[in-house]
Amino acid sequence: MAVDITIARPELLQVADAVAREKMIEREEVLEAMEEAIQKAGRAKYGHEKDIRAVIDRKNGEVRLSRWTEVVDQEPVENEATQIPLRIAQKIKPGIQAGEFIIDPLPPIDFGRVNAQSAKQVIVQRVREVERRKQFDEYKDRVGEIINGTVKRTEYGNLMVDLGRAEALLRRDETIPREAFKNGDRVRAYIYDVREEPRGPQIFLSRTHPGFLAKLFAQEVPEIYDGIIEIRAVARDPGSRAKMAVISRDSSIDPVGACVGMRGSRVQAVVQELQGEKIDIIPWSGDNATFVVNALAPAEVTKVVLDDDARRVEVVVPDDQLSLAIGRRGQNVRLASQLTRWDIDILTEAEESERRQEEFRKRSGLFVEALDVDDVIAGLLVTEGFTSVEDIISVEDEELAGIEGFDESVAAELKRRAESWLERRDVELDEKRRELGVEDTVAEIGGFNPAQLVALGEKGVKTLDDLADLASDELIEIVGADAMDEETANAVIMAAREHWFAEDGANADGPPA
Repeated sequence: MAVDITIARPELLQVADAVAREKMIEREEVLEAMEEAIQKAGRAKYGHEKDIRAVIDRKNGEVRLSRWTEVVDQEPVENEATQIPLRIAQKIKPGIQAGEFIIDPLPPIDFGRVNAQSAKQVIVQRVREVERRKQFDEYKDRVGEIINGTVKRTEYGNLMVDLGRAEALLRRDETIPREAFKNGDRVRAYIYDVREEPRGPQIFLSRTHPGFLAKLFAQEVPEIYDGIIEIRAVARDPGSRAKMAVISRDSSIDPVGACVGMRGSRVQAVVQELQGEKIDIIPWSGDNATFVVNALAPAEVTKVVLDDDARRVEVVVPDDQLSLAIGRRGQNVRLASQLTRWDIDILTEAEESERRQEEFRKRSGLFVEALDVDDVIAGLLVTEGFTSVEDIISVEDEELAGIEGFDESVAAELKRRAESWLERRDVELDEKRRELGVEDTVAEIGGFNPAQLVALGEKGVKTLDDLADLASDELIEIVGADAMDEETANAVIMAAREHWFAEDGANADGPPA
């Protein structure tokens, strides 16, 4: 941008108008930049330490240069170049008050070549800053949109994309694998971030973001654009495969069919833009088990077991469906996990049956040993859902006696044997706890059972200080997540630390050392 600062004053307004039109910014902002440039030149002539200000008349372009001096109460003043004591100021201008300014007009300055060039740089810099701010204001609210641009240049594999009135960055890791762009190529991408940085606003583009796929479908499927069909979740392996969960607000419209289109026309348009990326469109469901089953398509699922607390799901599939459910390099199950936000473990029916049999053998073996019963009775207890000896004691007598083949006397005897075995086990564990060196104070403070105290001892937690040094997650890991939550763990650790504060208080109250 060429600006001749020595032109006649009325032409300053014409230049401001021209620059404003060219850069598509406000005329006032250009005039303010010019005033700043003239101001800088004035300070170079009259002194950088002085408060020199320039004003351009918005009607005729006349430039007025003046020196401003602030009137202050204190004497002597902090800065003699910009301040004057009230006593002296009132001699110059009677009635003036502290906080006001004495304004002295200055003669117009004659711009030399150096000053003109400096003024031009100031104007160019200010105009560029205004442009950048305008770009940021324009694009900050466009995050989540698809935009078209032209590849301007390549820097270390990253693409600089010309958007017309701004420039955006499409990083190499945000492009689909195996796709290559040359300078001048048209590119369509998703704005995922706009940030204000020291070098100006930065617009970040992506072709791998899940939102890019969702927006492409919104352009191809009118029902999505109109809000009749909603895209609930997207998971992508860019350039290879994607899964998208959709739901319809109108029961008469099939969301999957609408997204696929007549003979696949709608989905194919998106696939072509994504370099052949295969897209599985599945119906979203509010039932977690159903949603996981849908997400694993095209594999068939025979059983689903959910663990809500851990957000983990165990899926059983027929033996011949295992490879399909897992997918190439685990792609299918990984995308299904990303889509549903559940950790998914896949087992075949044979594996699940074998594990179930192993659990049955282990639990029935425990009952045979602890209760001194035969395999038949032990098997009946496991079949009825008993998993531990503690379960035998906690259940009501009537429920235990109600098992087929049992009666009240059998139930009472089983409970007696269970109590006897648990007493012996607790004595043995308590002896082991003492052998490990776990102090009684640890046993008393946390409400730990004998098995947990042994586990603490095996991990080196033997004193209150050892317990107090633990973090809550470390304590939970030792005693088991089923036995203690984070709130309880924090309470136990704080209780173990109380003796520290008591000791500190005693030291503070005692005589000085």
